Amino acid sequence: MPTDPGHAEPAPGQPEPPAHPEAPADASRAGAPVDAPRPEADADALPADRRRADAVRNRARIVAAARDALAGAAPGEELRLNAVAKAAGVGQGTLYRHFATREELLAEVHRQDVAELVDEADTLLAAYSPVEALGRWFDRLTAYARVKRGVLAALEPRAWNALTARSHGTLTEAIERLLAAGRADGSIRADVDARDVMVLIAYLSRLEESEWPTRARHLLDVLLNGLRTRP
Repeated sequence: MPTDPGHAEPAPGQPEPPAHPEAPADASRAGAPVDAPRPEADADALPADRRRADAVRNRARIVAAARDALAGAAPGEELRLNAVAKAAGVGQGTLYRHFATREELLAEVHRQDVAELVDEADTLLAAYSPVEALGRWFDRLTAYARVKRGVLAALEPRAWNALTARSHGTLTEAIERLLAAGRADGSIRADVDARDVMVLIAYLSRLEESEWPTRARHLLDVLLNGLRTRP
């Protein structure tokens, strides 16, 4: 019989090799993939410190995205959580793990803004004269007040009453530190206190949205000039 050139004869005493190599055992099962890839580790499999860092970073991105959305929203426009999640680069499930409701997210935006504004008073006083520090703090206040309008518009009256009640005390204390520094060096009138400034600042809420870009900072400049001492 002629010899197949593609098939080597076995050595004497050795078994004939199979015509085709055996398929892997798993492949004999219907639908079972061969060498199926292992699923990627989920978030729970990550080290605890990595999970914490990711959670902190995601939370900060969500709050920042919500703040930007509020600052740019038209009057009466609702804050859409799916849009916030997209802008933050996270899934909606991640957003809801941090903030179960829109109200919780809005309250956190407001809380962080107040904390930053209060801390900024001391930072500015360390770098500038009292009058210049107060003027620069008013710049920060303008941005805060615009976001606050969006926060309060989106909350029920009872919720925003509780929110503003907690923030007024710390803001008043920050203003008082700025005024006290100015009174100490003679650049700020001695007959004005933080409560006076808070009452006057509250009139920013009466501005129409269309007036905000031109009038908000102008009104605070008028207030700052009124707080200065005269030669």
